[in-house]
Amino acid sequence: MDIQHLLGRLEAILLEARRVPGTKMKLVDADRCFQLIDQMVLAIPEEIKKAQRIQQEHDRIIAQAKEEAERIKEIAREEASRLADDTTIIAIAQDRAQAIEERARREVDRMRSEADAYALETLMRLREELEHTIAVVSNGIAKLERDRAERLKALEGSAESPPTITPPAQESQAQAGS
Repeated sequence: MDIQHLLGRLEAILLEARRVPGTKMKLVDADRCFQLIDQMVLAIPEEIKKAQRIQQEHDRIIAQAKEEAERIKEIAREEASRLADDTTIIAIAQDRAQAIEERARREVDRMRSEADAYALETLMRLREELEHTIAVVSNGIAKLERDRAERLKALEGSAESPPTITPPAQESQAQAGS
C-alpha cells in the first residue's frame, strides 16, 4: 500500500477523533494508529524496491548501451576490413566507434544521475513522511498518557476525601421512612 495513502488514513483518524471537552486535545484509537504505523513500516520496503527496480533498469540500459557500442565497433571493423585495409577507413571507423561509445557513456552518466536524484528524492520524502508520522504518534501517546494521569489523579482525589458518617439517630429515621 502506498505510504501517502496510509498517512492520509492516519490523518483521517486524527481528524475524526473526539475532542476532550474544555481542551484542544482529542482521544484517538491507539490500536488503529499502531496498525497504520505497522502498515507504513511494511510499505517502506516497497518504496525501496521501486528505487532498486529503477537502478536495475538503469544498469540494464548501461549494459545494453555498452553492447550496442561494441556491436557498432565490430560492424565498423568488419566493414573497414571488407572495404579495404586502408588505415584512413579504419581510423574513421574507430573515431565513429569512439564517438558512439562516448555518447553512450554520457547517456549512461545522465541516466545514472537521474536515477540517483529520483532515489534520493524518494528516500528524503519518505524520511519526511516518517518523521511526521512519528511526531503524530508521539503526540497521541503523550496525550493519552496525560489523560490517563489526570484520570488517576482525579480517582485518587475522590478516594482521599473522608466518607460522610451519618449519625445513628438519622440512620434509624431513614430506615423507618423506607
